[in-house]
Amino acid sequence: MIGLTNTALKIFVALEPCDMRKSFNGLCDIAIGHLDGQLTREAVYVFTNKRRNRIKLLYFDGTGLWVAAKRLEEGTFSWPKPNDTHQRRLSLAPEALQLLLDGVDLRGAQLRPWYDREK
Repeated sequence: MIGLTNTALKIFVALEPCDMRKSFNGLCDIAIGHLDGQLTREAVYVFTNKRRNRIKLLYFDGTGLWVAAKRLEEGTFSWPKPNDTHQRRLSLAPEALQLLLDGVDLRGAQLRPWYDREK
C-alpha cells in the first residue's frame, strides 16, 4: 500500500498531461524514459489528463507495481506549471500530494513553519 505519511517518499509529478488509457507499462515508460525516473520503493509518479479531472499514481512496492486512479465528478485538479520550458517533472512533499488529491489549490498555499522539513 502507498503510505503518504512516509516522510522518505519522493513524489514526482509529470507536468505534461498523458493519455489516461495508459496503465502499468505505459506509465512505466513515461516515468523512466520521459521523466528520467527510476522505479524504487521511495518514489511515486503522478499523472493527469488534459482536462485535469483524472489522476493516476504509479508506485513500485518492491514486489510489483501499483496503479491507483481517481476521477473527479466535478471540477479539476489544480496542476503545477513548469518553472522553465524544459522541466518535465516537479517534486512534491507527500503532504502536498495529499492536499492536491483533496482538491486544494497549491499555487497560493503554504506549509506552516512547523510542517517544513528538509528535502
